[in-house]
Amino acid sequence: MSDDELPEADRAEGAPHPRETTQFFGHEAIEADVATALSGERMHHAWLLTGPKGIGKATLAWRMARFLMAAEPAVAGMFGDLPAEPPSRLDIDPDHPVLRRIAALSDPRCLSIRRAWDHDRKRLKTQITVEEVRKLNTFFGLSATDGGHRVVIVDSADEMNPSAANALLKVLEEPPKGAVLILISHQPARLLPTIRSRCRVLRMSELAPDAMENALTAAQIDFGSNPALVELANGSVGSAIRLQSESGLKLYANIMQVIGTAPSMDRQRLAKLVDHIAARSADTRLELSVNLLDLALTRMARAAAGVFPKAEACAGETEVLTRLASGPGRAQLWASLQQKLSARITHGRGVNIDAASLMTDAFLQINEAAR
Repeated sequence: MSDDELPEADRAEGAPHPRETTQFFGHEAIEADVATALSGERMHHAWLLTGPKGIGKATLAWRMARFLMAAEPAVAGMFGDLPAEPPSRLDIDPDHPVLRRIAALSDPRCLSIRRAWDHDRKRLKTQITVEEVRKLNTFFGLSATDGGHRVVIVDSADEMNPSAANALLKVLEEPPKGAVLILISHQPARLLPTIRSRCRVLRMSELAPDAMENALTAAQIDFGSNPALVELANGSVGSAIRLQSESGLKLYANIMQVIGTAPSMDRQRLAKLVDHIAARSADTRLELSVNLLDLALTRMARAAAGVFPKAEACAGETEVLTRLASGPGRAQLWASLQQKLSARITHGRGVNIDAASLMTDAFLQINEAAR
């Protein structure tokens, strides 16, 4: 398999990569603020884009990179001497060569930091390692030929192991001249507080239904009108794509069926589900399953707090939520367990603990909590 054919950790299967996406929907106010900031004289050197997965954070990051690259060789204050107002969007000329260079990852002024391909295990690594972050030394060691900006996109910063996070922190503390670092985070609480404190934080929300529809249409994806898919996608284009490509609705139904047997969990059904989730060469399915288990616990916590879903994501879900969410302290119980299992599974995958063992343990902890 050539390098051009290797899977990309920051690409949703069945969808264009965010660096190839030229349209942006649903975050107009944030984009306007960013465009103004990037056009000013005191532009921040580090940005942290936060919010649920699949809502457009990476698309915005690559729009920022293209905007800065296309504006060279001008530097900060690029619009300061112009009578016109700074732009409210980050669009650039569709014929600008920077579009092609960034789409091909061939612009020497832009670097993507993400989980790398493990050539020994023939799969993507589960974490961003310090070796990936150390590429910044070479990247910033090369002087920019035009004296302009050099942009680094980290997707996602949540996936850095401790050594990688500390290496990145050193760069954030003493950024090279012209450096702009854009960090994407789905769960910013997992980041070092010192990393968060050195970034300008942009909090992005789920897409509204019309923006969701426009984004899927632009990506040439038929979303349809399935209420269960709408419910589970929850304003995330990326989630909708993953749910469709990996039979996510059926997978969620199977997860809820197993949870529904708690507190006397059906071990045979659990074993069959775990075998399906943790099958060899099914990394995408495993990742989706972890996300769906996380979502199931979140929906249980919200139901326990009196906020039931607008629609069932699978047949019988309401009955399961009603039964397991009833009783004092249940909202806190399920919310705490969701956070605990999410961190536990992430750490376990990072140190290569068997996926089947991790998932079995997670379900058994749910079973114990249901008692």
